[in-house]
Amino acid sequence: MQARVIPAALPVPSGSFAQVAETVAPAVININTVTRGALGRTPIEEFFGEEFFRRFFGEVPEREQQQRSLGSGVIVDPSGIALTNAHVVERATDIEAVTADGKKHKAKLIGVDRRTDLAVLRLQGGGPYPAASLGDSDKIKVGDWVLAIGSPFGLQQTVTAGIISAKGRSLGGGPFDDFLQTDAAINPGNSGGPLVNMSGEVVGINSAILSRSGGNVGIGFSIPANMARRIYTELVAKGKVTRGWLGVSIQPLTPELATSFGLREAKGVLISDVVQDSPAEKAGIAAGDIITNFDTKKVDNPQDLQKVVALTPPGKGVPVTVWRDKTHKTMEIKIGDTPDDTVALKSNNRGKNMLGLELRPITPEVARQLNLRGTEGVVVVRVEEDGAAAEAGLQRGDVIREVNRQRVRSMQDFERATRDLKEGDRVTLLLQRGSQALYVAFTVARG
Repeated sequence: MQARVIPAALPVPSGSFAQVAETVAPAVININTVTRGALGRTPIEEFFGEEFFRRFFGEVPEREQQQRSLGSGVIVDPSGIALTNAHVVERATDIEAVTADGKKHKAKLIGVDRRTDLAVLRLQGGGPYPAASLGDSDKIKVGDWVLAIGSPFGLQQTVTAGIISAKGRSLGGGPFDDFLQTDAAINPGNSGGPLVNMSGEVVGINSAILSRSGGNVGIGFSIPANMARRIYTELVAKGKVTRGWLGVSIQPLTPELATSFGLREAKGVLISDVVQDSPAEKAGIAAGDIITNFDTKKVDNPQDLQKVVALTPPGKGVPVTVWRDKTHKTMEIKIGDTPDDTVALKSNNRGKNMLGLELRPITPEVARQLNLRGTEGVVVVRVEEDGAAAEAGLQRGDVIREVNRQRVRSMQDFERATRDLKEGDRVTLLLQRGSQALYVAFTVARG
């Protein structure tokens, strides 16, 4: 039986994208930026030094360099609110927006969200402006037609057509990557311009291309409109984006790790560390726990957890189910606000801080490498130089079996055994080093 042939057709009766382009193009802007900064010293200045020039020529004003760049954007509110990429404008000292009618407007930077590469501008004077509508990016399907509009290489109001090639793409830039992929031609200068569906709605903000040459090869990426809507609403209202925060370090759960923790399926997120004074620590989450459900939603991998936590309002209490000691346990966690990137966060691994050791769970793979019969214990991966543990002879690759006569089967056991240690306490460890078992004892140093 011959397969049914489905004819491909343009989604508009006229066979043209002109009406869609004409609907959105008036809201698309060309963005020119200037970044000013001090020039470095010339080779001659480096050779003679500043004192030489000051003596013979007096004080010379510091020279400035100007760097210009181009990008695109789209007006989403008649008052002049426009969206573009953070990388287009975040370091700019002057921003100029050129509208479709050729008029130039000064633009003010309202806010930037580097995690998603989104920025919000407000055009100064001349409103109301033609504005595009943000569509529902969740409804777009792979294979749907889309248009990319922008100013590639400074060529204003350039329209290219293609389809949605994939959804939910991650480019390795961080936990908030959730790009739409398209083969509509996107080139340098398109950044910040809209990706438009056949209803004339913006479904994405063009952000990046994958190319070895720097030009279009049919692989472009856009920030989904639903994500952009939430972010720009917060930036306009508060000047920043708030995201939920647990305060944990996480890693994927491999089949080998799932087996070692007594899980049948490799579904869940393994906690490798907990930040001090974080919501997770206050709720009792510990290294070695496996989160399987968050706020009644299943989480199968780190991306699932990162997205659902980020979308949870800070201050909200949510139930979190973890797999611990081969049983499920549910606890209530009051979600925190994500700290600024510049804030240094301290690990909650007190055993590491007090004993001068960095430890890891023993996975089946680690057990094979160390020729261990099972996965009980914790393995030393780093010993702090000049620490008490180093002086006692602990080495990388040692396996800790006991702490002060308490058996250590897992990271949780080690945490419990070292939780109350303080400076000056004596510690006795039972180690396995190769085929040899040995005890070491030392005094806890200042953490």
